[in-house]
Amino acid sequence: CVVFMGFFLGMEKLVACLYQRPNALCRLICFPWAGGGTSQLAQWGKLFSSSIEVSSVRLPGRESRLKEPFAKDMTTVVNEITSVLLKELQEKPFAFFGHSFGSYISFAVALHLKEKYGLEPIHLFVSGAHAPHSEAFLPIKSIPIYDAEDEDILTYIQILGGTPSELLQNEDIKKHLILTFREDLRVLQTFSFEKAERNIPFSCDITCFDGSEDKPHDLEAWHDLTSGDISFYKLPGGHFYLLEPSNEIFLTKHITRCIENAGL
Repeated sequence: CVVFMGFFLGMEKLVACLYQRPNALCRLICFPWAGGGTSQLAQWGKLFSSSIEVSSVRLPGRESRLKEPFAKDMTTVVNEITSVLLKELQEKPFAFFGHSFGSYISFAVALHLKEKYGLEPIHLFVSGAHAPHSEAFLPIKSIPIYDAEDEDILTYIQILGGTPSELLQNEDIKKHLILTFREDLRVLQTFSFEKAERNIPFSCDITCFDGSEDKPHDLEAWHDLTSGDISFYKLPGGHFYLLEPSNEIFLTKHITRCIENAGL
């Protein structure tokens, strides 16, 4: 039983699932943005039908994992997520949703699952992100996070939006947010994906969402990454368009339809 307890604690630590649905046909695993925790996406559980169980991934250094050191690189993040979730993902179909930084993590995890275990999501939903092998992704890798002042990082966080301004009034919260964002960006900069000439990594469908007012992302290049169908949706708003209740309703309805049409 010790093994089971270890597995259970690993799950509890890594994943927030507020609305458990043991009989769901499919699991939707959500991956939050840089500096983010599980609070918003884990709440999506209540918006989905009983056929879909939603959970949100929690990286070290935040929420209940506050005392743990931040992950040092993408490989560490991918290995932890895969080792904790593998058993669950082998049991029943799953889909991934990631926003921004979370899109890159979800892609890296999906790639690892495919290459090492022959498992892939029935659908990959990415939001606010370039295709990972796109030229457009490169500038992110050159943001000088080591030298960046807290103030510069704070400005960047404010430009992106998505953080309630009252949180930024609190010195401790602000400091921790800047630190978390900096560390997440550092992880993102360790991620690289070179697409091999004739190798198409996935066969699942991919849906790309973006905010209409956000700086444009290279979505077209996602075409190279799957032999499945690919579709694009622009929703009104900036980088954090997905926090608008009307967009949230569109996203959850659309994701439900895609999953239910996957013929589970």
